[in-house]
Amino acid sequence: MSYLVLARKSRPQTFDQVVGQRPVVKTLRNSIIRDRVAHAILFSGVRGVGKTTLARIMAKAINCSDETAHRPCDKCPSCKEISSGSSLDLYEIDGASNRGIQEIRELKEKIRFLPSSAKYKVIIIDEVHMLTTEAFNALLKTLEEPPAHVYFMFATTEIHKIPITILSRCQQYELQRISAKELYDHFAKLATSEGFQIEPSALALIVREAAGSVRDGLSLLDQMFSFGDTTIKASDVAEVLGLVDREVLGTLTRGLLEGDKTAVFTSLETVFSFGMDIKRFTADLLNQFRNLLLCKIDGCTELLDLPEEELRQIQSMAADYTSETIHLKLSLLMQMTEQLKQSSQARIAIETSFLKIIEATNVVPLSSLLGHLQEIMPGLPVTATLQKQAVAPQSTESKKKTDIAVKTAPNQNLKPALPQTQGGPADPHNPSNNKVKQDSTQSPAPSYLQEQAPLPPEPEELTRATPPANSSPADKSGKNWTGFIDYIKEDTVWMATNLQRADSVYEEIDGVITVIFSDGMNCSLLCQKENQQHLDEFALAFFKRPIKIKIVVPEIDDNPDTNSGESPQKKRQQLINDPLVTMAAEIFNGQIGDVRIISK
Repeated sequence: MSYLVLARKSRPQTFDQVVGQRPVVKTLRNSIIRDRVAHAILFSGVRGVGKTTLARIMAKAINCSDETAHRPCDKCPSCKEISSGSSLDLYEIDGASNRGIQEIRELKEKIRFLPSSAKYKVIIIDEVHMLTTEAFNALLKTLEEPPAHVYFMFATTEIHKIPITILSRCQQYELQRISAKELYDHFAKLATSEGFQIEPSALALIVREAAGSVRDGLSLLDQMFSFGDTTIKASDVAEVLGLVDREVLGTLTRGLLEGDKTAVFTSLETVFSFGMDIKRFTADLLNQFRNLLLCKIDGCTELLDLPEEELRQIQSMAADYTSETIHLKLSLLMQMTEQLKQSSQARIAIETSFLKIIEATNVVPLSSLLGHLQEIMPGLPVTATLQKQAVAPQSTESKKKTDIAVKTAPNQNLKPALPQTQGGPADPHNPSNNKVKQDSTQSPAPSYLQEQAPLPPEPEELTRATPPANSSPADKSGKNWTGFIDYIKEDTVWMATNLQRADSVYEEIDGVITVIFSDGMNCSLLCQKENQQHLDEFALAFFKRPIKIKIVVPEIDDNPDTNSGESPQKKRQQLINDPLVTMAAEIFNGQIGDVRIISK
């Protein structure tokens, strides 16, 4: 056949024609000029990046008769013989089909003789990693001390399979993938020279499919030249190569980001009707979201190896969304690809995953809700729950009386700083003076509270009255506990609300204010280490000196049932007093209707 494929027709014959690989080309060219060529050179890298091509150019440069610095000249007899493949002093061997020890022995016999016409004999072994262990061993000695008239050039795509004893005897050159820009410019120049006009978007598709390989890109370009007219469009490339059209992929991406279900499912139908490979489709979609995410990270746009036209489109799309949104949807797409490996219904799995991705932006994390509580709660009206926590004492005898009993604090030396009622100061030895009178006009307690009998005070318990507003002195400087709670409330509402549930507050002793809670559920958040540190910081700012807030929860024996370990009544009460339940009721101006304990 007279036709020569584009990959062979456009193969570089000199260093100037090599696409990319500038560091390697510069090193090899200088080694020729300075006469410092290694006797064994190993080129490694992925397919189609120029390993064998550079080996042939080096063979021409070594034997070139031109004495100038621009070797190989590609004009002298030696260069022409190597270019045409008729040189007797160039041995090009395929390591995959000539991998045994016998082939290496025959090669060693050939290189014993001097070159016939050229200056040196050059041995090129392609895919050298395919040689057997015995063949490598037979080559070791010759490779270490070759004859003066012989040079070895090796090429491999899997350098890790070559024995270290061979690697240590070679000068290694790692060839990188060709950048998208260099491939784009190279292919555009070739298309023009061949008399074809190709749209930028179509050329970008070919460059993306080439994935840094010049030979792969040339094969695709040659295929498109055979497909249609002299003008090649992006739709032609997508049709011939079986790719998802970039417009369809862009519509699908925007639909997932904006939550447009119609656009998403319409685009998905287009993909399936076209017969696109699912694995390839998901890979393209993942890569699209990865590119969007990199565009949102400062300094990472340079990591996108894309043609300028496609890069501008990606940047324009990424500007409309936050990096958090893109990252979340990319993570869900990664989960979808893993699920597809186990699913027998690929389309249904993709559709349900797409619905999950669309709805993901409608879910507000709990941390975000809690973060806005401080902004919401100050503007809410005071509810009945808060009013019950600070009931003013009444003198009318017809008012209902409520006794709150707590156990004596572990430190018996503490003096209770209890607020004064109308009957006088709180007296731990005279419980009758410490009873709080509630307004009979208050709304009746819910049924679930009415059914629970109050706990009787024990002999060792210290009864006290619920503190009224603007009282409860807490330190020796005259600053009171209520003022401290109001100070905290300006910054952290939930913390002040929890402190208001305290049953007793004791005067400062040795820089410590002790706060007693009869129910540990009322102070569970306060007892956390971080919140305890915040309390101490608030105390330092309010009292103007280091004061620690000590939270104490005395142990209470409720005579639990021996079978369950805890009475259902107490469990319901604990659930009612849970800080998160109380906070939710206050925020939404609601009340607890019923508490059910479900056994698991």
